Amino acid sequence: MRIKRTTPRSGIARRTRLIAVTTGLVAAAAVTIPTSSASGAEPFSASELKSASSSVLKADVPGTAWAVDAKTNKVVVTVDSTVSAAEIAEIKTTAGGNAGALQIKHVPGKFNKLIQGGDAIYASSWRCSLGFNVRSGSTYYFLTAGHCTDGAGTWWSNSGHTTTLGTTAGSSFPTNDYGLVRYTNTTIAKAGTAGGVDITSAGTPSVGTTVYRDGSTTGTHSGRVTALNATVNYGGGDVVYGMIQTTVCAEPGDSGGSLYSSSGIAYGLTSGGSGNCSSGGTTFFQPVVEALNAYGVSVF
Repeated sequence: MRIKRTTPRSGIARRTRLIAVTTGLVAAAAVTIPTSSASGAEPFSASELKSASSSVLKADVPGTAWAVDAKTNKVVVTVDSTVSAAEIAEIKTTAGGNAGALQIKHVPGKFNKLIQGGDAIYASSWRCSLGFNVRSGSTYYFLTAGHCTDGAGTWWSNSGHTTTLGTTAGSSFPTNDYGLVRYTNTTIAKAGTAGGVDITSAGTPSVGTTVYRDGSTTGTHSGRVTALNATVNYGGGDVVYGMIQTTVCAEPGDSGGSLYSSSGIAYGLTSGGSGNCSSGGTTFFQPVVEALNAYGVSVF
């Protein structure tokens, strides 16, 4: 997986990265057969699932994302179109005796970090999207993706770099994917909205929740949360943890954009994914609560 930015960062490798069974045994009645849960899930223990997840990370195959599915009691490994059969076999081999705990799910396209609230924000050589305006007391900031703020100093509101917004005050990527920019331009209006929705609180969605994403490339789109606490391998050492996995589409330049509910709850910041907004796709989001806590700021 790689993160896409609308304009590649030239000359610097990190910047150009922008853009990531057990078979049932038929036995005689005298033999005890392991029982499954009421949902029909295989009886994998928490330690087995954790070990299986660690094995996927150890295999280090770019274009993979994984999370435990409580309904199936398995680790669902989502693989993009760049992952080969040999690499899938490598993942299973690395899992060893826990390979049966893995469920492989193929998705079209390629996982990329999707660089470009929703409003466009410009660094020196790339475009991302503003996530949420936040504040600490009377000091105002905005949150965006960490792979956007990584290596960025000043931010502008236009491609011509004539209207300054502010400067990067914090950045965490990889492992996390969030960044903080402090407004230095006092003339800029700072609305506490995303996609036209008044953001009044922050929280964590549940699997199955309908969510909305706003970004500067594709505008507002909706989808469902399919997993929480997902790990994504974008390649090149860019692994992020604790992501929200969704069916919402996104494209390059949408990175950093806001994920929220129709009732105004802030959920996340656009990290990356595969597909596009013509055919759909899989997109991952950095939980916003973690970013708010890290920087001691709040939505308004």
